[in-house]
Amino acid sequence: MLHLFLAVVFAVLLFIVFKTFTKFKIDTLQAIIFNYLVAFFVGLLFEKNPISLSHVIYKSWFPLCFYLGILFISIFFTMGQTSQKNGVTVASVASKMSLIIPVIFGIYYLKEWTTPLKTIGILIALLAVYYTTKKEKEKEKEKEKEKNNIATTNYSYPILLFLGSGIIDTSIHYIQKTYVNPSDTGLFSTFTFLSAFIIGFFVVTYQWMTKKLHFQFKNILGGILLGVPNYFSMYFLIRALQNDKISSANIFTLINISVILCTTIIGLLIYKEKLKKYNYLGILLAIIALILVSA
Repeated sequence: MLHLFLAVVFAVLLFIVFKTFTKFKIDTLQAIIFNYLVAFFVGLLFEKNPISLSHVIYKSWFPLCFYLGILFISIFFTMGQTSQKNGVTVASVASKMSLIIPVIFGIYYLKEWTTPLKTIGILIALLAVYYTTKKEKEKEKEKEKEKNNIATTNYSYPILLFLGSGIIDTSIHYIQKTYVNPSDTGLFSTFTFLSAFIIGFFVVTYQWMTKKLHFQFKNILGGILLGVPNYFSMYFLIRALQNDKISSANIFTLINISVILCTTIIGLLIYKEKLKKYNYLGILLAIIALILVSA
């Protein structure tokens, strides 16, 4: 349970860091790509055993690090497109609702046992995700759409974001279950972030060469702030999934609902965000889901 708790803590820290990006106008793409390099060095720093690259490249999970790296960059791009074309709320709901994919994978593919009570909790958790992240549509944006005669909304990016986010969590779970020994958890996390940085570096280099990107030093600082909690959020997620006493369906539900609940409360108390009645309903449902799933 300690690993699950720490996975939640560091995921919540990620939310707080992203909030500071908005305040200081940090370029999220540059910060995220640099954060992968920072996360790689954090992994090296906390690795207890000597690291030999010639030894690591022969690990069965090593090629899969690049697969995850590609997914990380792709989903970030998809999230950005979804936020721009469909709104931040749609992006948030799509990414959070994706928890159903690793949950179904754990129950049906890995044949993980779950009680009827916990199943009800998982279903309530999905409702909690929707109502907690749901925001009121801005009337001005709706009027603007009417002026531009936009009859329908393209939901291809939200669907891709939903599927991609779910595939990332499912892939991490499957890879750690099939290929990664508990003793290699740190190494696997470390080289996954290195792979994401290498792929992201080529993306940033292309944008810089085509003059679509302007480098700023504050984005590096943003990457440093993001890299530390990002590494540990993934590390402790994997460690939590390695606990055979709790099914992955329950772990993903507990982590997602706890993060949503904590970030909503932080947004309310610290950032003075205004909540609607359905947001409070979402908080209530989240608490009920936590009780049922952890029972």
